[in-house]
Formats: sequence, structure tokens, C-alpha cells
Amino acid sequence: MKHRGVIFDLGGVVLGSPMHAIAEYETEVGIPSGRVNRHIVERGREGAWARLERGELEMEEFCDAFDVEFAEAGHAMSARSMMERMGQATVPRPAMIEAIARIRAAGLRAAALTNNWRGPGDGTSVLKPHFDVFVESAVLGLRKPDPRIYEHVLGELELAAEEAVFLDDIGRNLKPARQMGMHTIKVDHPDDALAELAEVLGFVLGDPA
Repeated sequence: MKHRGVIFDLGGVVLGSPMHAIAEYETEVGIPSGRVNRHIVERGREGAWARLERGELEMEEFCDAFDVEFAEAGHAMSARSMMERMGQATVPRPAMIEAIARIRAAGLRAAALTNNWRGPGDGTSVLKPHFDVFVESAVLGLRKPDPRIYEHVLGELELAAEEAVFLDDIGRNLKPARQMGMHTIKVDHPDDALAELAEVLGFVLGDPA
């Protein structure tokens, strides 16, 4: 089946990686490497991070709750400082913006599918004009990897799963999409991911370096 649409995660794909900003913060304050992300996964659906991305907490409420959670796990931290660092890191990647423009010019549809939060600092608002469909976890009340959010974006695009390609920098977010039938691309290095996407779609997504 021919691909008719591409779904992009934002942070770490279209935007600079918030994961790098978290890693820098951990190093700066002496938190063991990877501990923040492990904590987010361990706390699961009821953790402060998940509640923030579902739009159930405002930023100030989240920061207070996350600091308490992390202290209970044995480490002191300032969620406010960490989130500020993340906001500074999430700037648009020009090559991704160009690729999205070429995808739409070729007649395919482009969607954003992002776990984000309400208010400033998520880096997403300037990107909306670049997409046909823009799905935000904090607006919908669902977050990746909940299968329902993938079903929602496919419905908005009016595509079958097999007609879509999905790019994300987090493996656990790709798994449900792949199980549904989407072609998935893990974004470790943006240039490599775009090269793979161009091969899948069958046309050039950027100018030669």
C-alpha cells in the first residue's frame, strides 16, 4: 500500500531533543544519568509527568509534584530549572521543516503527534502552520504510547495505519504504531532518519549537503 501521510513527533524529531537537555541537567546537579526518564516511566500513568502531558496539571502544580516525587525516590531536583533548560533546547530543525514542506507539496498529508503540556515552554506553537493535523496530548487528554492517540491522529488524517509513516525518538512510543501497521522510524540522528524517510516515500526531502 502506498504511503499517503507522515506523522512526526516534535521534541527530538522536528525540534531539538529535550532528552539532551535533561541529561545536561542531571550532570549539572549530580543526578545519576538517565534517572529522570526512568522515574517518569516507573511512575507511569499516575505520575506527575504523565498528568502534565494529559493536561491534568498546570506547570506550577507539576513542578511542585515532580520535586516531591523525585525526593521520595531519593534525589533532590528543581523541576522548574529542568523545564526551563528543556524549553531552551526545543528549537526547530530546519531540515525537518523543509522535509515537511516537501512532503505536503508532493500531495501527502503531514501530522504532528506530540506529548506536550499547556502553557509556554513546550516549543510547539510556532509549528502548527507547517502541518495539516496537529495532535497535542495536553489538549486531547491522551498521551503516547496510549493506542487511542494513534487512532485519533489516523482518524484526523483520514488514513489507514498502513498508509502512514511515524517518526519518534522514543522506542516505546513507536511500538504501538508499528503494531497497528504503520511504518515506523526511530530518530536517533535527524539526517539519518530523513534519509530513511526519503527512501520509504520515494522522493527527495532536502537539498544535497
